[in-house]
Amino acid sequence: MIAPHGGTLVNRIIEGGERDALLKSAQRLPKLELDAWGLSDVEMIAIGGFSPLTGFLGKADYESVVTKRRLANGLVWTIPVTLAVPAAQAQALKGDVALTSGGTIIAVLHQAEAYAPDKTKEAEQVFRTTESAHPGVARLQAIGDTYLGGRLSVLNRPKAPTFAPYRLDPKDTRALFEQRGWRRIVAFQTRNPIHRAHEYIQKCALEICDGMLLHPIVGETKGDDVPAAVRMKCYEVLLANYYPKDRVVLAVNPASMRYGGPREAVFHALIRKNYGCTHFIVGRDHAGVGKYYGTYDAQKIFEDFTAEEIGITPLNFENTAFCTVCGGMVSSKTCPHPAEKHVSLSGTKVRELLQAGTPPPLEISRPEVAAVLIEAMRGQAAAAAR
Repeated sequence: MIAPHGGTLVNRIIEGGERDALLKSAQRLPKLELDAWGLSDVEMIAIGGFSPLTGFLGKADYESVVTKRRLANGLVWTIPVTLAVPAAQAQALKGDVALTSGGTIIAVLHQAEAYAPDKTKEAEQVFRTTESAHPGVARLQAIGDTYLGGRLSVLNRPKAPTFAPYRLDPKDTRALFEQRGWRRIVAFQTRNPIHRAHEYIQKCALEICDGMLLHPIVGETKGDDVPAAVRMKCYEVLLANYYPKDRVVLAVNPASMRYGGPREAVFHALIRKNYGCTHFIVGRDHAGVGKYYGTYDAQKIFEDFTAEEIGITPLNFENTAFCTVCGGMVSSKTCPHPAEKHVSLSGTKVRELLQAGTPPPLEISRPEVAAVLIEAMRGQAAAAAR
């Protein structure tokens, strides 16, 4: 099985007597309440999803990631994973800090340093823009101006009750892949319901792999993204009707979306490597938002690193659509016909159809998926009217 990034699957969940002693001493520590984003980062660090990270980045690693897309030791890492607080609060948080949620101690941050980041440089390098219209930049501008770096000891794992059957840790997916005898496993990252173009590229990948990990993000996303609960229903009906049950694993990814385009594509790939996947689908404008990234920049960035440095193999797919002449799903690599022969609808038009209770054409969406989305939109409309 493929090795985790950095060679070792991190586990920062403390148990037994060590946990009891640390939890007792943590009662006397200065406390920092985590938001939903911080909780998801703590969980991903704890379970090894962010291997090789054992905590939040210190200054040397942070600056190296921002400018070089590598940790200070040279290992490829493209997205800063940091814990921000206001400067005034940082003054009161010296040494070990108890990280809490709703007053419950979740973890102890063994704080090694506090430092002031260059947020402008971080925005320019990571998101390629300083515009607050970019959700990643907006969050960067809103969080505190001091970062706390240090190793984590997780005492009460922040494991949400939602999607319980699908909450598989990296050790769990690795064990499942081993049990099934899979050696070539492709991962698909998603924060949206799956449409026919997605289905097509997934099934193309399944032709050359033993199985697929369908791995939707259920952490923080943009306010106008489809809610995770709705998306999960879409995945369930799709898998139940159109995929071989013994070749797909559906599991949730607790991480939050950064909308970092190319850098986040590499980040997403490395996370799936930690989950035991050997291949990773990279499509059009992966992890993109607005017009901040080129259509295939998320594929090109992998060329900046050697295959050995990344470890997981990207599978690049171009934009796909249904061609009325070919009579099937195609891309520019496989179809000679002009765009007007392709069935294509804008996201705005699809939303208009769904809001009116009209399923999009079969060439765009499976009817079972459309039905879930129509029901969800009706519920949202009814709630707004009350």
